[in-house]
Amino acid sequence: MRCGVGNAWRGLATAVLLAGLAAGCGESGDDSGGSGTEAKASATAGVAARGESIGAAGSACELPVTFDIAEFWEAEAIDTASQEGDTGNDIADQLADAFLHQGPVTMACEVDAKPAGKLGFLRVWTGEPGDADARAVLEGFVTAEKGASGAKYRPFKSGSLSGAEVEYTTTSELLEETKKERALAVSTPDGPVVVHLGGMDTEEHEAMLPAYELARRTLKATT
Repeated sequence: MRCGVGNAWRGLATAVLLAGLAAGCGESGDDSGGSGTEAKASATAGVAARGESIGAAGSACELPVTFDIAEFWEAEAIDTASQEGDTGNDIADQLADAFLHQGPVTMACEVDAKPAGKLGFLRVWTGEPGDADARAVLEGFVTAEKGASGAKYRPFKSGSLSGAEVEYTTTSELLEETKKERALAVSTPDGPVVVHLGGMDTEEHEAMLPAYELARRTLKATT
């Protein structure tokens, strides 16, 4: 699915319907230092080969932060204003709102893994400027995701940016499947930013972790 500027409603609604298969309630916790399993997963994920950098003016997505995306992955800005509105279909409008907004943040950029042979996205979400705490924003993001559970948070820092990182799972009661998710949030003068990695399933998620790690290590405030 491509959800960028000018894309038709049909692709967006389809993606939302697939995402909406998950149901349940969220829970959160603290990971003071991280479990051995999580630390090992992070250490063995590796770092993907670099492709382009996004976030700066003139890049595929202009954001409050910049970071490198994996080689062959393709970034596309999300024009929220053009995706929202009254289409005459109440269900489609509700699905669009649910897809474009999650908790306190709105989708701003989608980095597609398909050109690299994987099924999933690295998505960037942004919030309004203010004094919102990055950890609180991340908790709101996770809580708003249907079927989220087992969230483990830890502090995150990259250069001048600080915030929080989380690993959690989402469960689809319909499909009776659980998959891993990962995200981080930082505070910037232009508002909070959430970078999230999902995936079709846990296998795809783990295959894309090197791309997430690349973004994580190269994350900087836009200058």
